[in-house]
Amino acid sequence: MKKVQLITDGACIGNPGPGGWACVIRFGEHSKELWGSEKHTTNNRMELMAAIKGLEMLKEKCEVNVTTDSQYVMKGITEWIHGWKKKGWVTASKAPVVNKDLWLELEFETQRHQTTWSWTKGHASHADNNRCDELATTAARNQTSSE
Repeated sequence: MKKVQLITDGACIGNPGPGGWACVIRFGEHSKELWGSEKHTTNNRMELMAAIKGLEMLKEKCEVNVTTDSQYVMKGITEWIHGWKKKGWVTASKAPVVNKDLWLELEFETQRHQTTWSWTKGHASHADNNRCDELATTAARNQTSSE
């Protein structure tokens, strides 16, 4: 099984506001950058989209290490989602889970692969995360896409 690194980030100008997502996919010597935007969204939706879009690009089952600076995404997909599903997609405070549509997409994509999750501090020393931040912010400002 191929071993792939997926590094992700999302950005929003205002929250909600214009948003962008980006990811870097690394496999051996190869790398690919992807990004996209939405006119009116939230930062959390863009963080989720970055992971979804990166995983969607992988056409065969891979061993994927996803690196994110979003505790929301990492804990949501590795911990919280189990309770949300058990409780009928409501939170501990009985409110509907926000971004359920994207959580379902992310769960589907993670099940296609063998995924592990790593957290990195945003705007710190992780070069690929910093690159994703740059691409996502540019996409949000310019409403652009690599697709």
